[in-house]
Amino acid sequence: MGLRAGVLEDLPRLLEIYNHYVVKTPVTFDIDPISMEARRPWFDGFAVDGPHRLLVFETNDRVEGYASTGRFRMKRAYDRSVEASIYLDPEACGSGSGRALYSRLLDDLEKEASVHRVYGAITLPNEASLALHQRLGFERIATFSEVGFKFGRYWDVAWFERAL
Repeated sequence: MGLRAGVLEDLPRLLEIYNHYVVKTPVTFDIDPISMEARRPWFDGFAVDGPHRLLVFETNDRVEGYASTGRFRMKRAYDRSVEASIYLDPEACGSGSGRALYSRLLDDLEKEASVHRVYGAITLPNEASLALHQRLGFERIATFSEVGFKFGRYWDVAWFERAL
């Protein structure tokens, strides 16, 4: 088991994991699978140091999941807040890898003086993600009712916050 910064060579596998959630679940509100060309700017937004990070979890030289932080909102006054995301290969869910990955991401952010708050959005229902966020010190701050429409129905989204 290893945790490390994501590299460009990981992008096809990261996209494979993400597109599983696009096609099979309401976890992300992307509707159509994302192409490599469309995902590249997302990848290019990460740095080894700084508030926008990408960590991967791998076993036996295979990426099994990733966690990342990105801009919370586009206006500069929000720059000290980040939004965190985590996606695991479905086979890796329940293995403890998500907790290890997200914990490391949060630990790294605590050393980053420019980050004051971390936010996470969870499409409901999602008991595993709710439990993970709560175990790692996030507090539920809001629920947006029927904010997304996917798979022929509306979905609620819970927002979580963690102070650093």
